[in-house]
Amino acid sequence: MFEFDQYLGFILFLSVFTMGFWLLILLLTFIVPYWVGGSLLERLKELRDKKLKK
Repeated sequence: MFEFDQYLGFILFLSVFTMGFWLLILLLTFIVPYWVGGSLLERLKELRDKKLKK
């Protein structure tokens, strides 16, 4: 028979794995596009300012 400690270990593993999975999904769907979009806007501003100075 399984003991209750083994169930606790399994539940702990599943919860940590699930939290990591959702954190990865959150990172890929919200943070990375925000970061890429901000860097593109900054690059476009730099190019526009450089063009206006000439």
